[in-house]
Amino acid sequence: MEIAFHIGAHCTDEDRLLKSLGRNRDQLAGFGIVAPPAGRYRALLRDIATRLRGARANEEMQDALLETILEGADPERLILSNKNFLSAPGQSIAGGRLYHKTHKAAWLRALFPDHPVSFHLAIANPATFVPDLYSQASVQSDLMAFVDGDPAGLSWSDMIARLREACPDAPVTVWCHEDAPLIWPAVLCALTGLPDGLPLNGELDMLRPIMSQEGMGRLRRYMRNRPPKSTEMQRRVAAAFLDKYGIDEEIEVELDLPGWTAQLVAQLTEDYDRDVERIAAMPGVTVLGH
Repeated sequence: MEIAFHIGAHCTDEDRLLKSLGRNRDQLAGFGIVAPPAGRYRALLRDIATRLRGARANEEMQDALLETILEGADPERLILSNKNFLSAPGQSIAGGRLYHKTHKAAWLRALFPDHPVSFHLAIANPATFVPDLYSQASVQSDLMAFVDGDPAGLSWSDMIARLREACPDAPVTVWCHEDAPLIWPAVLCALTGLPDGLPLNGELDMLRPIMSQEGMGRLRRYMRNRPPKSTEMQRRVAAAFLDKYGIDEEIEVELDLPGWTAQLVAQLTEDYDRDVERIAAMPGVTVLGH
């Protein structure tokens, strides 16, 4: 059985991915794919992984975990999603590093050593990601103290390199959160393992919050009359409609935080663009939309 772990990041889809998958439960089941309710496994996997701390689960324990999660189903692919798999928001940055506990991915891998595993995650521009994470972290320190280092040193490529080191046999799929509204069908295909172009419900779920109701209606009618033949074609169509019907206040991000200057935001954004290119060149890593 293939096991796909969606590990976040925080402040990206906010469980929209699970909701999109849930809208396709019957269709996915027909392909041997199951995305069970999160409440069935999140606490369970956290507790077992913490107890084993990277020790390999034996066959009996694996079978017991899968029986609890699947409740008798026997799929070919299992999707497990939790933005807190690696850490809670308040523990996601330390020493100027993103997800300094990325080694815990090996704890997840060790839960199912007899099954092929893959990791999937959205990344985001640190210029906006860090303030968003800080707002969720419920910490008493100010933003710069929360970063615990030089913000310019925050690197997703460093985090993903550590993920690959921790689980060298597990391929990684990455996408930029900023691109998610336009590449959501590709995200769904990558996580489910389904072929490109297979229509699924919820392919516009990430567009809905940032596009006017009129625009969404026109886009749906256009796609119903002219179904895109691939996720790339759908991306181009969605981009054209978003350009015309996007809600500016939902798309534009305003940052007004002590120490988070316009100069720093510009530097982080430039560094992020280069970082994505580094990630795309990593062996065993696929960056959607690139």
